[in-house]
Amino acid sequence: MRTVLFLCFLILFGLNLQSCSSVKTPDDSEINAMALKSYEEVKSKAKISNNADWTAMVNRVASRIAKASGENFQWEWMLIDSPEVNAWCMPGGKIAVYTGIMPVLQTEGALAAVLGHEVAHATKRHGKKQYARAMKGNIAGVVIGTATVIGGQIFCKSESCRMITGLGGAAAGFAVAFFDRKFSRGDETEADKVGQDFMAKAGYDPAEAVKVWERMGAANQGKAPPEFMSTHPSDETRRKNLSTWLPEAEAVYSQAPQKYGVGESIK
Repeated sequence: MRTVLFLCFLILFGLNLQSCSSVKTPDDSEINAMALKSYEEVKSKAKISNNADWTAMVNRVASRIAKASGENFQWEWMLIDSPEVNAWCMPGGKIAVYTGIMPVLQTEGALAAVLGHEVAHATKRHGKKQYARAMKGNIAGVVIGTATVIGGQIFCKSESCRMITGLGGAAAGFAVAFFDRKFSRGDETEADKVGQDFMAKAGYDPAEAVKVWERMGAANQGKAPPEFMSTHPSDETRRKNLSTWLPEAEAVYSQAPQKYGVGESIK
């Protein structure tokens, strides 16, 4: 009983909810505010890459994908110097790319495919759904995660999650949910399709999206999957899906005002 009462107190105090039995799903502005706090915390602790060529590529590709999405987010992005093979876009348009993914991608067009996918998660509000699922389906785990973050003891799997020690309350709960609870496979498939259209609209050859997963699979070769791929559909399933959607994406690509093809090689 004391444990239940304590968890209720944490929920009411730390997450600003009405009761243990009633969980309020935050609106977009609340989710975006939590995401901004998490992003700023990661940014303050991350080592920002000084690779000028890669930074310039991330800048132009992220800018083009953001514009193609049609969302009026407060967009921001950074290139983190880390061997982690990962990229993400938080609700509200806060993007991070890790240098570890760049050599695997090989081309600017492949980067556009990855950022298209990640931006699609944001535009489709998958992060909001993910947070709501975490709160409704495993509220005790999120609250405990929040408490341990506040106490400086973080039980995180990803590098990004381990950077959020300065957060508290709902923002910490969001960060744990975002980084350590993965999107559903349905959300991943939707992000693949929408992301392929975003890259095509931005002027990148959508066929490059199919090749991304061939390269990811080759880079994996029996090892544990990279963070970026950890809950995605199988390589073969997503290649098949992206190939099936390719004619539609090519029609979008044909209407792009500027065409970059696969862009520059990543060296």
